[in-house]
Amino acid sequence: MPLRISDLLARPGLHLAVTYDVPQELLSRTIEAATVSDLLHPGKWLQGGELLMTIGLLLPMEPADCRAYVRDVAEGGAACLALGLGQGLPYQEAPEPLVTAAQEAGLPLLTVPDEVPFIAVTKAVFDARATEQQEVLHRAFATQRRLTAAAATSDGLQPMLAEWTAATGVGATVLDPMGRQLAAAEQEPRAPLAHARDLVERVAARGLRGSATSTAGGEQLEVQPLGARRLRGLLLLTGRPDDAARSVVPGLISLLSLELERRHLRDEPERRRRSALLSELLADEDLAADRARDMLASVGLSAERVRAVVVETAPATGPRGPGGAPARAGLPEGADQEMAADLALAMPGGLVRVTGGPGSAPGPVIEAVVGEELDIHAVLGRFAPHCPAGIGPATAPEAVRVSLRQATGLLAVSRTSGAPAEARQSEAARLLLELGDRRTLHGYADTVLGPLDLADNGEELIATLAAWLETGGAWDATSRRLGVHRHTVRNRLDKAMDVTGRHLDDPDDRFDLWLATRIRRGGAPSPGAR
Repeated sequence: MPLRISDLLARPGLHLAVTYDVPQELLSRTIEAATVSDLLHPGKWLQGGELLMTIGLLLPMEPADCRAYVRDVAEGGAACLALGLGQGLPYQEAPEPLVTAAQEAGLPLLTVPDEVPFIAVTKAVFDARATEQQEVLHRAFATQRRLTAAAATSDGLQPMLAEWTAATGVGATVLDPMGRQLAAAEQEPRAPLAHARDLVERVAARGLRGSATSTAGGEQLEVQPLGARRLRGLLLLTGRPDDAARSVVPGLISLLSLELERRHLRDEPERRRRSALLSELLADEDLAADRARDMLASVGLSAERVRAVVVETAPATGPRGPGGAPARAGLPEGADQEMAADLALAMPGGLVRVTGGPGSAPGPVIEAVVGEELDIHAVLGRFAPHCPAGIGPATAPEAVRVSLRQATGLLAVSRTSGAPAEARQSEAARLLLELGDRRTLHGYADTVLGPLDLADNGEELIATLAAWLETGGAWDATSRRLGVHRHTVRNRLDKAMDVTGRHLDDPDDRFDLWLATRIRRGGAPSPGAR
């Protein structure tokens, strides 16, 4: 237990006394050390938490000077001030100006009787501090033993967390790298995971390189990364660990990391089984719908619609190989399998495999099948940052080969854009707008819409044309969107066609107008645009 002023007052043999009616909260201050000084300005020599003892050799008796002295001691961080009394010393009792100044400043003022030397008070403080440190070590060793015993169980995560919280009073939750709960010391974590979401995201993004703390809902939150060579999980601590608990945190992190690594190795046969299942799923060109759904259900993937994902493990940024593909020379051995294992952990169902990849890829690629509802961009951002990736469209399970083919075809697009490329409806137009030369595209739009720019109410005509094209030529829908009568829409479009010389019933003209308005909606090119 920390040594408090009240504890020191109760020590037999010291006979310390207070000089005024000190409030209980002031007597609860912790004493970190004891020191002696008769300087008139001792504050700058203090570190905080000291019992400062003086015989008052240079103590001023003017009230203003006394207040200045006490203020200097308090601002230096002293826990309390003690005045030595006795024969041959300047004071036989505490002077009134000093007592008044201490009371006004909220600084406890004690007296040390003549028969008690300052060294006796100093020894008492340091003996108490030594005892406190010994107790901290005993509690830390006891907690570490309990954690080690819990780690020896078949599923050590929850038992370790329960032992930790029982010993320290600090809540603990283990999350996977995506921030999903794996185990907790209590059925209901003290701080909802939503409160710690930003903190978890920040630490997870840095991998094993750092931790972070913050406060939410009046609780201190701390997140520590778990794992040996790669991030396997995250430890969320809820509460403020004392010195004993703080000294055990590294041991807790090590034991939890070992348990997660053990799980990773234990799950290797299951990952191989799922990889083989995925190969079987993709190999059958005439896969029946019921068979496909049964195969997915066997690994816990029950989504009605699924999509394929293809990832190159070589980052898109860096040295380029033949054909502009990223080079793999700097990749460590086994990087493909490690990344595949990470993705399998993050994807419900874990249908992931490493294959030779298409001819344009610089080496093996990772293929996966995931449910339509999975936020695949978040998974790729966490476990495959900067790696080219293609995301196929959502399909029925029996048609996942089609999704895989489209995902593979998007790898080249992803290498160019530097971000995962996803197949959607109207993807061709989106890719044209995103990958085309911006100045060329806007020059094209200016050529098509230039006559309207020069016409009276040109912006109004262009906005009406864009709304009509986006609604598929629906007059009523366009009038509702613009808040005008449908006859007004028709009159504006007739004028726009007269000005441009285009015809809405001509497919080529209609496409030119649609593309030009889409380019305009994307914004003007920046001065540095290519």
